[in-house]
Amino acid sequence: MSYAKSEPHVEIFSTAPQSADGTPEDYVRKLIEVAQWSEAYGCKGILIYSDNRLVDPWLVAQIIVQHTTRLCPLVAVQPIYMHPYTVATMTSSLAFMHGRRIYLNMIAGGFKNDLTAFNDATPHDKRYDRLKEYTLVIKNLLAGQSVTYDGEFYSIRNLKLTPPFPTELFPGIFMSGSSEAGLQACHDVGATAIKYPKSSSEECAQANGKINSGVRIGIISRSDDEEAWGVAHERFPVDRKGQLTHQLTMKVSDSVWHKQLATLAAEAGTTRHPYWLVPFENYKTFCPYLVGSYEAVGEELARYIKLGYEAFILDIPTKEDELRHSAIAFEHALKQVAL
Repeated sequence: MSYAKSEPHVEIFSTAPQSADGTPEDYVRKLIEVAQWSEAYGCKGILIYSDNRLVDPWLVAQIIVQHTTRLCPLVAVQPIYMHPYTVATMTSSLAFMHGRRIYLNMIAGGFKNDLTAFNDATPHDKRYDRLKEYTLVIKNLLAGQSVTYDGEFYSIRNLKLTPPFPTELFPGIFMSGSSEAGLQACHDVGATAIKYPKSSSEECAQANGKINSGVRIGIISRSDDEEAWGVAHERFPVDRKGQLTHQLTMKVSDSVWHKQLATLAAEAGTTRHPYWLVPFENYKTFCPYLVGSYEAVGEELARYIKLGYEAFILDIPTKEDELRHSAIAFEHALKQVAL
């Protein structure tokens, strides 16, 4: 969902299903369906997760590109998985073969057990120092430079990318902006800072527009509040087992955004409000949800847009209709922003 220049610049990304959630046959079918739904309802791109449980995100990106005409894969990239030259080559190769722009979601951390399996004990803030170097090397290679780099984490000599990269397809780069270390890294490499937001009334305007910003949210919206909340409670019922898993995850996580959301959930009252953290509390998803009528959700979205958030990454859609409802909520939001 990318809008005309006369309107606020807003780009919407959906999220691809995870391979761990189904059989190989079902997964590939569902992946293609979600990608085609996303394109049909105007999404700019689609986030592809990456962790130790999942199939390779670049192979997922290839399937998405082959079954859509303009949707941009937003590939999660973790430094411990591959050298920056490999990331640059994969990005360049997809652009060369398909003429498609790729977005990169640069990941500093991940699940604690995933990092432990690689014997990676790098502290939280140092991981962002590493990610900064990693991203700069990738950007310099994609810019067509012969790269010589001596850093704390990476050292290369006269490395050049082949095939040459078409400059008009230079990738968009996203990175977590939930911590001070993350925000600084976003600023230093020119990445869009993505966060799991507070409710729109508690969010602060982005710092003087120095960095592009976005949020990760889910949306359940219908023509009226009662219908939307009925769908929400049916999809995300209270789950004691999920709550216990959530509490265990909190104990071992050093993720800043995870702790921030947990604090918000603990402080939330029982009053019905579009901003909803029950799916997060019950370990059903990792992002807050906006629930309500098109007008109510649109109002929340409009506030985020007015605060300077330009990128919106939506949760994995369960049905095609969910993207249609979300698109209507965004239409209401942009009308309110234009007033």
